[in-house]
Amino acid sequence: MTERYAVIGRPVSHSKSPWIHAEFARACRQDIEYGRIEAEAGGFAEAVGAFRSAGGRGLNVTLPFKEEAFRYCAQATERARGAGAVNTLLCAAECSGDNTDGLGLVRDLAGNLDFELRGARVLLMGAGGAARGVGGALLEAGAAALVIANRTESKAAALAERFPGAKARSYAALEGEVFDLAINATSAGLAGEAPKLPGGLLRKGLLAYDMVYGRDTPFLAAARAAGARACDGTGMLVEQAAESFFLWRGVRPDTRPVLARLRAA
Repeated sequence: MTERYAVIGRPVSHSKSPWIHAEFARACRQDIEYGRIEAEAGGFAEAVGAFRSAGGRGLNVTLPFKEEAFRYCAQATERARGAGAVNTLLCAAECSGDNTDGLGLVRDLAGNLDFELRGARVLLMGAGGAARGVGGALLEAGAAALVIANRTESKAAALAERFPGAKARSYAALEGEVFDLAINATSAGLAGEAPKLPGGLLRKGLLAYDMVYGRDTPFLAAARAAGARACDGTGMLVEQAAESFFLWRGVRPDTRPVLARLRAA
C-alpha cells in the first residue's frame, strides 16, 4: 500500500523535497507518495492533524514551523531537543520528532565537499532555528572552535549557551578573527542581502557555505570575489532528506546521483 509523506511550511511551492524523495523512493524501490502542504500562519497543528487523520506517515518541516513542530511532538530525539527545533516528524498514534539538519550539513561538508571539520575554526552566522539545528553537530564532528555571530549579540549569546564551548560575537567584533569555515544560517540571502562582515574575514583558504540553496547569494558572491571557496546548501538539503527517508523507511538512499542531477539543473 502506498504510504503518504509531505513537506509542510510556508511557502513550500518552491520546495525540491517532493522531487528528491521521489528519486530516493525509485532508487530504493519504496512505494510512497510525497506532496506539499502550505499551512496558514497559526495553522500548523491543524494541518498536521488533518494529514495524520488521512493516513499520513511522516512530514518534513521547513520554515517557519520547525520550532512549533518541536512543541507539537510527544517525543523528540536528543538532537531535536538540543536544537529546540524539529524538521522530521514520524506520525503514528503519537508524533515523534527529529532534527536531521546538522547531520545533513556535516555529511555534505565531509562527504561531498571534502572539508575536514576536525580541528577547524567555524563561524556560524545567525541565531534562529537554522543555526540551532546545526551547532551541536558541528561540535560533535570535531570543530575546534565555534563562534556564533548575529546582528544582536545577545541572541548569539543565548544560542551559544546551548553548545558548550561555543562563543558569541557581534559581526563588528569579528575584526581580525580567522576561520576555516563560515556558515551563513541567516535568511539574508533570500532578501538579496548578506551579513555585515568585517573586511578581511572572507579570504583565500576559507570555505564559505550558505544554507540557502539554489541561488547565488550576495554572501557567496562576496566570498568568491575575496578568493574563498563558496558553496550553497543544496548538498545539505539532499543529505538531511536522506536521513529523514531512512528514519521513515529504514533504507538509506545513495545521495550522489540525486545531488549531481540537482546541481546540473
